[in-house]
Amino acid sequence: VQLVESGGGLVQPGGSLKLSCAASGFTFSSYAMRWYRQAPGKERELVAGIVRDGGSTNYADSVKGRFTISRDNSKNMVYLEMNSLKPEDTAVYLCYAREMPVTLSTLKNAYWGQGTQVTVSS
Repeated sequence: VQLVESGGGLVQPGGSLKLSCAASGFTFSSYAMRWYRQAPGKERELVAGIVRDGGSTNYADSVKGRFTISRDNSKNMVYLEMNSLKPEDTAVYLCYAREMPVTLSTLKNAYWGQGTQVTVSS
């Protein structure tokens, strides 16, 4: 099982980035996907989530209207498009996969990527 994030980097305030997460080793369409972020000295924070078929999404209040999560089940990919970036968006962004529905047999089927650094600074 692998989740590999890419697309991070240094961007000026107000700029945009698009993160990608490539999944392999599991049945991607059976998994809800999420993006989390963790800044130095802060707790890991849920940024956005998307259900298995992409039909529903949710966002942290801090990113609503600026970030968009999407997925392509034919490519085993999930994306996070980030616009109007702010310095407080600086963090490591991590991809997370959780098999749904959660039952006794699927409880352990949750995976993390290694993360990609996003730095918003002038």
